[in-house]
Amino acid sequence: MAEQVESSDNLFNKIIALAAGEAHTLALTANGDVYSWGRGTFGRLGTGSETDQLFPVRINFGLADSRVKIVGIAAGAYHSLALSENSLVPHLLEGFLELGSPNSSASDSKRKKLTISSVKGGGMISVAIDNLGSLWLWGNFPEPQKSKSIESEFSLTSSCNPIPVWNFHGHTVVKVACGNEHVVALVTAAEGGSDLVCYSWGGNSHGQLGLGDRQSRQYPEVIEPFSSESPWTVYEVACGAFHTALLAQKSPSDKLESVCWTFGQGDNGQLGHGTTQSMLSPEPVKALPRNAFLISVDCGLFHTSVVSSAGDVWSWGMEKGLGLCPEASYSGPDAGDAILPLLISCGGLYGPRFPEPVQVACGAAHTILLADAGYKMWSWGRGWSGVLGNGKMIDCYSPTMAMWPSLDSDFREQNVNDGGDKSGTEKKPEDVVELERKLSMAAEDVKLLQSKLSLMERYASVLHGAVFGKPFEERDMPASLRGGGSFDIAKEWENMLEASERGKLVRLEMFYRGMLAGVKDKLLKKRVQEIFLECQSSLPSESSQRNK
Repeated sequence: MAEQVESSDNLFNKIIALAAGEAHTLALTANGDVYSWGRGTFGRLGTGSETDQLFPVRINFGLADSRVKIVGIAAGAYHSLALSENSLVPHLLEGFLELGSPNSSASDSKRKKLTISSVKGGGMISVAIDNLGSLWLWGNFPEPQKSKSIESEFSLTSSCNPIPVWNFHGHTVVKVACGNEHVVALVTAAEGGSDLVCYSWGGNSHGQLGLGDRQSRQYPEVIEPFSSESPWTVYEVACGAFHTALLAQKSPSDKLESVCWTFGQGDNGQLGHGTTQSMLSPEPVKALPRNAFLISVDCGLFHTSVVSSAGDVWSWGMEKGLGLCPEASYSGPDAGDAILPLLISCGGLYGPRFPEPVQVACGAAHTILLADAGYKMWSWGRGWSGVLGNGKMIDCYSPTMAMWPSLDSDFREQNVNDGGDKSGTEKKPEDVVELERKLSMAAEDVKLLQSKLSLMERYASVLHGAVFGKPFEERDMPASLRGGGSFDIAKEWENMLEASERGKLVRLEMFYRGMLAGVKDKLLKKRVQEIFLECQSSLPSESSQRNK
């Protein structure tokens, strides 16, 4: 594969981070642009409307006198977050206070200036870590109590403004993840130290806190396998609705290997332990190879995905027939949940492994992988509302490449490469307006074509599913059509029958017997109607009978 040239022009097309919500996806490029696609209800796409987007569309953060550069993104179930490096920030961030200790006064001169370094989203929870390593929560979240001695029934707190979490005061919060009702955080064991400890708190009805029971917590507690005395060091955390996944490595160790640990709800196999039982304490996913170094993990609503530095991707969990875990049957006894990790094949020209993987992100029922050093995306799963970013609204049962670079980034990159007019003068405002008009018209044409293509693909998928028992996929397309040559349907049909297994031939026979019986039945009814009409027309009319 040709090496990507890192230039200012290429920054338009290089993605450095992904985030996935319930049915929408976000991508952050190296030059600070954010693209969104999928379901648009509640304004989660940031496009100014609730319209679904079938392919990545750039979000306009620009102000009248300043271009906003985004440095971080996050997605909850129905909302999105973006972190800007500019001083001009969205109004929500005005709710942050300057940091002080819980007992400090508002006039304390030692209080430090606060900026936000990262953001994260859960079900209806938003999280931020500031530059001092403090944690902030808002939305519908489990607010930690300040003391363990306070015992009360677990409940969620609702707040429109960020609330500081003082439980880790004096320590540094490094990473955080949140599900529907629980939060998991990586925190330094000591002030100024580098050793990390894993804490959890919130709802625990399925054991998603990893504390060995189902009792909810209002106060952060250490997950024992990842305490300061443990040989395991956690470096990635992810939360599903009611389950948790962690990546950890053993230290000290001279081997570059890591282990994925999961716990919580297991009803749909989302823990990857070969059962549908919930786990109250962390357990390693033993089916994953121990010699693979895992670089990214994410949890969907009821599924989990991990990717290794070598380009191997595994998924497990709910409804593999929906494409969360590809190569599953469309219907019948084989459809259902994947209770063990399934290796996902890249396919096509890239071979079984994905080239230069960067990150995996999971939505409620879709998975998207960022690879090729950030220049390509693959997606699979439920495709409703265009969440897969491939211009379609159908489910994909194996990884397909998302539409990237987007149309507008192609136009902008061409404009940059052209360097303006050959005379060296800057483009006039009317030229920019004309370019935007042409871009808008081209985008509308593409949308129309994609809508027609999606409708045709649905129709083809329904017909293909009725005949063969599974939806139509690109790999089912005859080789003669893929090559652009002539298409001999009789020959292709003969080739298909020759290559089919007995079970497939039996299904075809049953399908066509049923179809033939239906045709014969319709022909018989038509003939009966014709005979009835012929007999009726040959009978003398009622008036002639009276005259006689």
